Amino acid sequence: MRDEISAAVLFLARLIEKSENFNQDQLQDFKDRLSELLQERFENHWFPDKPDKGQGYRCIRVNGVNRRDPTLEKAANACGIKYEDMKLPFELTIWVDPNEVCCRYVLIY
Repeated sequence: MRDEISAAVLFLARLIEKSENFNQDQLQDFKDRLSELLQERFENHWFPDKPDKGQGYRCIRVNGVNRRDPTLEKAANACGIKYEDMKLPFELTIWVDPNEVCCRYVLIY
């Protein structure tokens, strides 16, 4: 689970790093806190023998209806980062599954 969470966190950090609103210490704090929160969130929803089980629960999702993912928001707040300053894509979905992390996002200019 740690490798998959690390991959998702690294992707998100690189994505928000492009906004150039944060220094490296803030980004590192965000990565650390997000990793901890995802570990807690996925703990009882991780089934290596049945990777599809719990998939919806392990999904990080931002879209036009729900602009804020609660876990991302909690990590940002813990680090003194404004959620809006992360400038996340209009639509972002990250599935964190055993042995696989995949993403889909849509940018609107």
